[in-house]
Amino acid sequence: MNTTRPEPTTPDPSPTAADPGRVVLLTTSHRVAPGLLSWPAWQALRAADRVLCADGAHPQLPYLREAGTAVDEAAPTAEELVDACAGGRTVVVVATGEGEPALTDGLARLAGSGRVRMPELELLPASYDLPGARLLDLVQVMDRIRAECPWSSRQTHRGLAKYGIEEAYELVEAIEEGDRDELREELGDVLLQVVFHARIAQEDPDAPFSIDDVAGGIVAKLIHRHPHVFGDETASTPEEVKEHWLRTKAVEKRRESVTDGIPLAQPGLALAAKLASRVRTAGLRVPLPQAPGIGYELLALAARAEADGVDPEAALRAAARAYRDAVRAAEGVAK
Repeated sequence: MNTTRPEPTTPDPSPTAADPGRVVLLTTSHRVAPGLLSWPAWQALRAADRVLCADGAHPQLPYLREAGTAVDEAAPTAEELVDACAGGRTVVVVATGEGEPALTDGLARLAGSGRVRMPELELLPASYDLPGARLLDLVQVMDRIRAECPWSSRQTHRGLAKYGIEEAYELVEAIEEGDRDELREELGDVLLQVVFHARIAQEDPDAPFSIDDVAGGIVAKLIHRHPHVFGDETASTPEEVKEHWLRTKAVEKRRESVTDGIPLAQPGLALAAKLASRVRTAGLRVPLPQAPGIGYELLALAARAEADGVDPEAALRAAARAYRDAVRAAEGVAK
């Protein structure tokens, strides 16, 4: 008599029961109007067995529900999410602004343990930031600073003017030094001045304007002054572009003199070079004034530099830096 018992057999689970399912982490940008989602995102939402969101105040929720998508306000652990996907189910997690780091870290730990059969994990961007989208963050931050900061809330255009000059010079220095990190930072400081002044301008009781008005104005100006890009005119050389620009600008400003619009408060060498440039470009023959004194000698040097295509301010700064280095060398101080 054969007493050997057969080995017990375990019925094979169905493919559906064995399927660990799928997790879709749906990310959105707060810089894009809520409800404007990509078609793959809407497809994933409609095909999901369950949609979860930990933030009950998420700006997308009203639009998802209006579109007929049921959303459960829940913050599952990694283990709970894996269980929810078991049996081939798809769970879409609408990520909060932080991107669900605790959940994704938990899923990574589970996957690394090797003890759990993990669902397929897909990161699906539902909306994208366009170039320049971070400027919206800057506007929002400036709004809050203006409202809540004791110093910023008291600033005026006139009080901030000196900072605009300082930041512009620091930007020029970063350019001349060739420091890329410093250049990026100084561009940000200059941009801050623009946004700060625009925010202050919103509060003017008589003639308010906003950063959108500022941006709209410069966009319109650029388009109008580049007919070779946005219109029917042609320009194949930088000289032709400059000719277009000056002609269009003259029509816009309706100036009586070529000297109109030149800021007299700018540094002296730059002012002299700008006057000489306007005179030369207009084809005028205006002799330089002759009088004793270093001022007239500097005027002649600036005009000569401009005619030779040299920026006298930049040239003098370069010479001054060389002088500074010589002084430090004489003092025994490293550069």
